[in-house]
Amino acid sequence: MRFYHGIKRAVDFIAAGLGLIVLSPLLGIIALAIRLGSSGPAIFRQERAGKDGRRFILYKFRTMRTDTDPYGFSPKDEADPRVTRIGRLLRKTSLDELPQLANIIKGEMALIGPRPLLGWQYEQWTPHQRRRCQVRPGMTGWAQVNGRGMVTHEDKIELDLWYVDHESPWVDLQILAKTLFSVFRGENTLEGQYSRRTDGGGENPERISSKK
Repeated sequence: MRFYHGIKRAVDFIAAGLGLIVLSPLLGIIALAIRLGSSGPAIFRQERAGKDGRRFILYKFRTMRTDTDPYGFSPKDEADPRVTRIGRLLRKTSLDELPQLANIIKGEMALIGPRPLLGWQYEQWTPHQRRRCQVRPGMTGWAQVNGRGMVTHEDKIELDLWYVDHESPWVDLQILAKTLFSVFRGENTLEGQYSRRTDGGGENPERISSKK
């Protein structure tokens, strides 16, 4: 497994580097469109929990207004007024995730792996759930290709734990293929039922970055 992780890290580094070079014109156009469409920076930065719970700053293209609570509920409707016009397009196409190629270069993320969540969520997880952080977080993962926004937080964790236990080149290829297919089809990325809990409010796993 150590050999596999070494090869995976090398492939991630090369792919992310090439991606940043090839996509640099597109990244520049997106950043300009965001700045012209609404006031504020083009890149949204937020602390997340990575491998073994280590904190790092995740990068994304900003898709919401700057006066939005960064820890509010995720949009459940495309008409959510917090989302900017260009933000709706970026979310639908997943282009808002592209700046995370820089996180991959830095070794904080991988192309494939569980999505990085907020630090306070990690603190609330059980030891069983924290096994999710035994691998580097990814731009896309098993939970994203098996329900994505329509899967609850708790079910996503279980799907990610399945990935941790079955991580392999074959599983990674399946995830990559399904991710490309989902992006091509423009499948829904909005949150359905975020948690099985319905009491709402407070600092609990029902809340996640609204700009994620």
